[in-house]
Amino acid sequence: MSSDPGSAETELRRLIDIMAELRDPTRGCPWDKVQDFDTIAPYTIEEAYEVADAIAQRDFAALPDELGDLLFQVVYHARMAEEAGHFAFKDVARAIADKMIRRHPHVFGEAAARDAATQTASWEAQKSAERAARDQIGTLAGVPLALPALTRAAKITNRAARVGFDWPNAEAVLEKLDEEVAELRAELQAGDPERLKDELGDMLFVLANLARKLKLDPEACLRHANDKFTRRFNAMEAMLDRQGQGLAGTALDAMESAWQAVKVEERRE
Repeated sequence: MSSDPGSAETELRRLIDIMAELRDPTRGCPWDKVQDFDTIAPYTIEEAYEVADAIAQRDFAALPDELGDLLFQVVYHARMAEEAGHFAFKDVARAIADKMIRRHPHVFGEAAARDAATQTASWEAQKSAERAARDQIGTLAGVPLALPALTRAAKITNRAARVGFDWPNAEAVLEKLDEEVAELRAELQAGDPERLKDELGDMLFVLANLARKLKLDPEACLRHANDKFTRRFNAMEAMLDRQGQGLAGTALDAMESAWQAVKVEERRE
């Protein structure tokens, strides 16, 4: 196999051949040979998040590598499917190409050009028809169970909203959130883990709805909060370290004072 850079088709063929070698029953890699769909699926999800992370950091030098890792996951699953007689990589590529042509008749067919809003509605209608063809009947059919919980909550409530099952505005969602907070508070004294899980889940579900009503991605909001907390916590820890205090031996009120100082410093920047 040549390692010289070539066309996209040449390099993709090279990657597919490398995957076949890795899975070869006699000459292949011992680790790769024993993997299956279930063991590889977590890596596929992890690689997708690493792509998203490179994009969020605008690390375009790393992005080709991360996209390559994700592409390798597709090739890996396709190779295992081919070995089992299910389908091959060409079927994966054909399926997505056909789907894109089918879902864009205004580009590849005779349909009139659409604005973004009209195209979104058409896209959703096409997806509904495709789900029905796969016997996935019902408004909420086909929302993947493996999605992050907040993302799945936003998707299923968006589906429900399209048929009119929705709060009228964000203020109404906030009122529902107040109700759920009160219900969780009422369960605190008893401390029943199942009841607490149920009520806390309701709160998170309502928050996902609130993000949707505000046209925000709840996962992105939480990632932003995670990043902000990490940045502030690291700055607080560094501040206390400069004062000769380790976190393990520092009282909570001292940590809170340093935390507030970090927030003040951020506002000055």
